[in-house]
Amino acid sequence: MIKIALVAGARPNFMKIAPILRELDSRENVQSVLIHTGQHYDENMSAAFFSSLGIRAPDHFLEMAKGTHAVQTASVMVEFEKVCNKVQPDIVVVVGDINSTVAASLVAKKSHITLAHVEAGLRSFDRKMPEEINRLATDAISDLFFTTESTGTENLLREGQAPSAVHFVGHVMIDNLFYQLKVLDETPVLSEEVIQAKKKIDGKYICSTMHRPSNVDHKETLTRLVSAMRQLSLDAPLLFPCHPRTRQRLEQFGLIGSFKSLEDGIQGGFGKGIYITPPLSYNDFLYLWRDAALVLTDSGGLQEETTALQIPCITMRNNTERPITVDVGTNVVAGTDESEIVFLGKKALAGQWKRGSIPVMWDGMASERIVDVLVAHQS
Repeated sequence: MIKIALVAGARPNFMKIAPILRELDSRENVQSVLIHTGQHYDENMSAAFFSSLGIRAPDHFLEMAKGTHAVQTASVMVEFEKVCNKVQPDIVVVVGDINSTVAASLVAKKSHITLAHVEAGLRSFDRKMPEEINRLATDAISDLFFTTESTGTENLLREGQAPSAVHFVGHVMIDNLFYQLKVLDETPVLSEEVIQAKKKIDGKYICSTMHRPSNVDHKETLTRLVSAMRQLSLDAPLLFPCHPRTRQRLEQFGLIGSFKSLEDGIQGGFGKGIYITPPLSYNDFLYLWRDAALVLTDSGGLQEETTALQIPCITMRNNTERPITVDVGTNVVAGTDESEIVFLGKKALAGQWKRGSIPVMWDGMASERIVDVLVAHQS
């Protein structure tokens, strides 16, 4: 019996873990253990959240301490070591690039446990990004690497990793996307808030997300992005699920008034064309953006998902660790320049966007390939 521990710490992590866990649990002679570090925890991550992903609730919850990057990383290391000593896994699987990822990786390697990194090799080449440091550190000590695109493989080989350890498998986030689209089509369970938001939209519309500290913590940058959103909302309504950090900064910088409801959000200071909602569940937000004419974001995962569904995407950052979404897909990196974002946005709304294609092996079967490698490695 092979025992495989999967570590997740934030909602996007669980989107990536879910297809792997479902595949592991379909195999004989494999025991899976799901560990939630608690890095991101909110009331939406209830039993219903895990059920919507088609997985069980975590077997272990670490209740990670809140605080600085150092506090978070140290807290996970202390608690995860206890779980490893108790569970004795043969393989630890980590995903993505958050603090929980690098913390669990360090513990696994110091405990002489095989370490596998899903979404390995992605590089923004911007070491001011905490996520970039986490990627580099995790990949420096991993034993097995699962890449989503050819540039990830190239980065790892250039950094000296053995070709036999690097596996191009496609993307588990796309596996999850296809799974959730099927769920939405067959048995949609949506919040009243998102149903009402959609009813207010007539014709083509824009969806936007924004949460990165480099964007929202600096008044000048956030002001430029808000201005771009306001201008584009004159051409098409803009739906904006607002991250708590973003909302706090918008109010702090006087860019928007306080609001308690969707109706308040419409009149909250952005302009009548922008519909602000509280943070949404994955399925609620997917229900909104899958039919959007344009997505504005600073998220990494949304760059990939829009490419998979061939929806125009403007990334409001100066770089991306997911270049395939630009080279092959429907994503354009616009930086934070207001005029550039507005120019590109108007092109997309006018139907003048580039024709993207779906990257190789983004076919919904990445998790199956990953589990095949994990099982073979222990055989």
